[in-house]
Amino acid sequence: MAKTYTTVQGDMWDSIAYKALGSVNLTNRLMMANRRYLHLYTFPAGIVLDVPEIKPESVSEGLPPWKKSRR
Repeated sequence: MAKTYTTVQGDMWDSIAYKALGSVNLTNRLMMANRRYLHLYTFPAGIVLDVPEIKPESVSEGLPPWKKSRR
């Protein structure tokens, strides 16, 4: 089942990524899943965005090596 996020007035890409995906480091992934809205910087209320499925280890992709978990 695809996950979605419905915007509230004033939402921005990074805040949506944090709310929906748990990290601002995943903002680009969210944007690429919703290319038709790339022209928006600040969202109006009511836009339904697709939230990409992210594997748990993907959250640390943008972190420097010393902050990544060692498994």
